[in-house]
Amino acid sequence: MVHEKAKLNPKLFEKDVEMKPTRDGFGEGLLIAAREHEGVVGLCADLTESTRMEAFAKEFPERFFEIGVAEQNMATIAAGLGVSGKIPFIASYATFSPGRNYEQIRTTIAYNDSNVKIAGHHAGISVGPDGATHQATEDIAIMRAMPNMKVFVPCDWIEAKKATVAAAKLWGPVYIRFGREKTPVITTGATPFVPGKAQVFWKSRKPRVAIIACGILVYQALRAAEELEKERIGTIVVNNHSIKPLDERSLLEAAEQAGAVVTVEEHQIAGGLGSVIAELFAKKHPVPIEFVGLHDTFGESGKPDELIEKYGMGVKDIKAAVKKAIMRK
Repeated sequence: MVHEKAKLNPKLFEKDVEMKPTRDGFGEGLLIAAREHEGVVGLCADLTESTRMEAFAKEFPERFFEIGVAEQNMATIAAGLGVSGKIPFIASYATFSPGRNYEQIRTTIAYNDSNVKIAGHHAGISVGPDGATHQATEDIAIMRAMPNMKVFVPCDWIEAKKATVAAAKLWGPVYIRFGREKTPVITTGATPFVPGKAQVFWKSRKPRVAIIACGILVYQALRAAEELEKERIGTIVVNNHSIKPLDERSLLEAAEQAGAVVTVEEHQIAGGLGSVIAELFAKKHPVPIEFVGLHDTFGESGKPDELIEKYGMGVKDIKAAVKKAIMRK
């Protein structure tokens, strides 16, 4: 049973479901934001094609700055622009930004509440053959701990586009996480996207576990929910695209209805979505929680789908976590 208000892709569970990378959404969203706001400028660290900032650079050459392989400089330049009335977007691989330029983001952007939007690309182990050095799996933890920083993790390219447009309208630092590989299109143009507001994508009549997911693994969570429904195990699937600010009310409501929780993320368990949820429920509504994600390990080179399975983030792993959570109720 898909939630009526979700307005999901009707072909979501079909073999010919549309596939696009979330980074495409960034590229399209940046163009929309730039057309709406003259103050939007773009800075890139020698990765305009990979980060999909290339179209922006062609349409707005006077508002684009190629910084080169100098992520620290990119952050500090953007910080100055952000306190001077501009809306700078900076783009690089997430292992380099916020990985390499963490201190500059912290001190020049976040500390000054500069109006900078940070696009972290090629995040998660689904980067695939690039291997552990290019698979950012700690970026959510790094950025959510930073004061003044908002953190969004879109589930597909449509939501990525909406998150990018929304970021331009929000004051202050924003971090948005994007993937490299093509992934299923879950939402539609009519699917609501509100920063700080989680979305129920699936709700059974008698839910026994709430699956709270973010990013591209929302699709895996939905597939798991569909299979569990056939086993007469009802669930709620929440797309928690907004890590910070967190929609505490909706998440607590889902946990109260289900009585147990499973978190799903393409990120380290420590410091990521799982930690966010555990902190919330430990304080306000203790329930059994199981965590699907990377458990204190780096990734490796391989095909994206194979890596998701090897590191325990696939459909079967989510189903196992759901059943384990039920046993702990």
